[in-house]
Amino acid sequence: MPETVAHDVKDINLADRGKLKIELIAQRMQVLDSITKRFEQEKPLAGMRVSACLHVTTETANLVRTLKAGGADVVLCASNPLSTQDDVAAALVKHYGISTFAIKGEDNETYYKHITAAVDHHPQITMDDGADVIGVLHSERQDQISEILGGTEETTTGVIRLQSMEADGVLKFPVVAVNEANTKHLFDNRYGTGQSTLDGIIRATNMLLAGLDFVVAGYGWCGRGVAMRAQGHGARVTVIEVDPLRALEAVMDGYQVTTIAEAAKYGDIFVTATGNKHVIRGEHMEVMKDGAIICNTGHFNVEIDIPALEKMSESHREVRDFMEEYTLPGGRVIFLLAEGRLVNLSAAEGHPAQVMDMSFANQALAAEFIVKNHQSLENKVYPVPMEIDEHIAALKLKTMGVEIDTLTPEQVKYLASWNEGT
Repeated sequence: MPETVAHDVKDINLADRGKLKIELIAQRMQVLDSITKRFEQEKPLAGMRVSACLHVTTETANLVRTLKAGGADVVLCASNPLSTQDDVAAALVKHYGISTFAIKGEDNETYYKHITAAVDHHPQITMDDGADVIGVLHSERQDQISEILGGTEETTTGVIRLQSMEADGVLKFPVVAVNEANTKHLFDNRYGTGQSTLDGIIRATNMLLAGLDFVVAGYGWCGRGVAMRAQGHGARVTVIEVDPLRALEAVMDGYQVTTIAEAAKYGDIFVTATGNKHVIRGEHMEVMKDGAIICNTGHFNVEIDIPALEKMSESHREVRDFMEEYTLPGGRVIFLLAEGRLVNLSAAEGHPAQVMDMSFANQALAAEFIVKNHQSLENKVYPVPMEIDEHIAALKLKTMGVEIDTLTPEQVKYLASWNEGT
């Protein structure tokens, strides 16, 4: 396809390599492929302008291709400065005619310029990974709010922000919380984040994890996945939590549970996965052992107090790609990975396609749901309808060649009755 659409990518000459990667990953996203084929026939998004602020990866490329197949006019920008795959961005522009604004390593000014480009598209549907597009629309572009039918949000962090907006009465259009779908957070957050976070840490450090003290801050579905995979590598896992129920689960799952102040004294590797601010602070880094490694797998780079680390350090240097060494008074060093940003997408390639298949199926079907139902939706955060969740699970099982039982008429009657017991 000729290079005609508006864009800002690193190098359009990377497009052919990116196209090969997109095509390879498409083979591993069979649920999304089945939705794409239906969208091509039915065009449920015909005429819809969609602005998507997502991690620009091969998996995302296949999602935006699905949206386009459904008739949408899509603009894509990056939801994180370090997560873009430059060859994929180029391929989307050159081979698929999708306006893409994303460059790996872009500075803060360019990052927000790209989000502005997505908002300039005057979307009718927004698609966020961290609520940045929604944030800009509510703060700087309120004149466009009336054009929007609804939006979707894919991250725990973004959903928290949107629920806060709803509670304060400032959310101006309905949003479907894709992150809350069972076929998203039970698999993407747990297995996807678990594997890809360990992948990012190992790529950045080339460390053997076996025998190390591995500290996971947060025991939501992302933290559970990281803890599970770290334990599988032979690490001794400690979990940090503020929620007593999650802390109790972590204990029952076999992990050491303590405070960050205590774990800071002995941990070798620290991973934050909370969605909150300054989980690892200066007073914690003051007591960390020489050579401790800290990183984050939550959406924003605020979970580690990086300004505090910079202030307490005498010098710092990059010793490997995505690995910075901070030297403290007395010669002790602390290593920070990926500038405190998402280590799994910055130092590695993010979640494998097989799990993103379900997450992006939710995104595509949530967009279709908004188009069909926007007139009856209020300015609230909505869960993904259960019928969509169950449909995606059934499709995924089918693509995996897995068959399950169905209830007999007798069993259906029994479950619906109250007068037959012991």
